[in-house]
Amino acid sequence: MILLDSNIVIYSTKSNHPELWDLLSKHALAISEITRVEVLGYHRISVQEKWLVTDFLAIPTRFAINEPIIEWAIQLRQQRNIGLGDAVIAATALLHQLPLVTHNTRDFQWIAGLELIDPLAESNPRI
Repeated sequence: MILLDSNIVIYSTKSNHPELWDLLSKHALAISEITRVEVLGYHRISVQEKWLVTDFLAIPTRFAINEPIIEWAIQLRQQRNIGLGDAVIAATALLHQLPLVTHNTRDFQWIAGLELIDPLAESNPRI
């Protein structure tokens, strides 16, 4: 199972990322509920984008924000300036021991024990 960052959910709705769809088709998918808030809560989301994202988000396992995730997110935010959404997503990946699939690896690379996968990077490792 892999945990998807919000940007990966958005990229997955675009037809110009076959390498992403290749990765997603090989794994069980999961998201944090904060991803649903971030993506569907975007104020400029079009009706078509909202439909595509809603359909996509029905597929993966969704992890609720619970006390252990909150505590881990607090610890991450105390260590470095990290956005609330990113802290919750990273904490979710760490708690569930899942690789985080993101195209924003620089925002997470400092977090010890967090495995990152960037399927859109030119030198991405295929898993």
